[in-house]
Amino acid sequence: MRFAYDTSYRDGHALLRYLPGRLAYSLLMVALLIAPWVMPKYVVGELSYVFIMCIVSLGLMVLVGYTGQVSLGHSAFIAIGAYTHTWLLAHGVPLVPSMLLAAAFTGLIGLIIGLPAIRVSGLYLAMVTLAFAILTEHVIGRWKSVTGGFNGVSVNSPQLFGLDLSKLQSFYYLCLVVLVLVLLGLLNLMRAKTGRAFMGVRDSEAAAYGLGIWVAGYKVLAFVVSASITGLGGALLAHHVGFLTPEGFGLILSLELVLMVTIGGLGSLRGAILGAILISMLPTFISRIKPLLPDHIAKQFGLEIFVFGLVLALFVLFEPKGLNGRWIKFKTFLETFPLYRQDMFKRGKSYMKSERYK
Repeated sequence: MRFAYDTSYRDGHALLRYLPGRLAYSLLMVALLIAPWVMPKYVVGELSYVFIMCIVSLGLMVLVGYTGQVSLGHSAFIAIGAYTHTWLLAHGVPLVPSMLLAAAFTGLIGLIIGLPAIRVSGLYLAMVTLAFAILTEHVIGRWKSVTGGFNGVSVNSPQLFGLDLSKLQSFYYLCLVVLVLVLLGLLNLMRAKTGRAFMGVRDSEAAAYGLGIWVAGYKVLAFVVSASITGLGGALLAHHVGFLTPEGFGLILSLELVLMVTIGGLGSLRGAILGAILISMLPTFISRIKPLLPDHIAKQFGLEIFVFGLVLALFVLFEPKGLNGRWIKFKTFLETFPLYRQDMFKRGKSYMKSERYK
């Protein structure tokens, strides 16, 4: 059994405080580094896609999980990042500056959307972001001179210092490096003043306002950070698919993103990654089991949507805290054995929920 004691000032700020955790994450990083050399090409390509979805899920978690602002339109930010990056590459901008500019431009759009969106909350905010996603899809389809319209546009191969990163292994490492950088950046952001302000706004806007937190400013900042990270993931997704069409950024993608953060566990970066892994691999799992199902079930239209809804319902009913909550319970069981009790994580009733301060 292990007890957490701080013996120095640095202990409270360490990302990995204990040796077992450092060893586990070191082994995980080693496994990810050697995976492209031992795994089949199909698996390596799927892992690259999973990394991209993890980045996008982390971006949405900043908005939904840490500030409590529901968004059903993050597929629009993915599309903006992807098309901006594609346009910049076509005009001779190098890979890294193009990705950074795509993320910055997407963050600017997030600022423009966030300023009026913070005036509403809950279902109304979800409707605003949903309308933004629908509008963005139509604009992309009509703006043929930039996006290619519904005919689509091809994406140039990523080049870095003369190296072609379009190869499977090279692109895998590019996605992995970006994911690690985004994760480390968000880990430090959420432990800083800004992250604590985000969580204060999420838990109670009235209390945050009373403590002197600029509620409106931090809500807009959450939109900007979330959109920028999502746009960065969209830039990588453009290279993954190789050819962009408006249909690839529809409402189904937005719903998948919401499922990622909900099933993974709201308010947790680890949950965003776990949820992204599960949801992004679920279509592959469904395609594998379709031949085993009866024909009248396997050929049903919308089978994937049904499975997504079923998974969400099961998590809401039996594990509201998502995959991250289940992982915390398992880790606590190992750390407190044999003193673990089943009612240790029993949910209490919520008697009051603070709403907006005005």
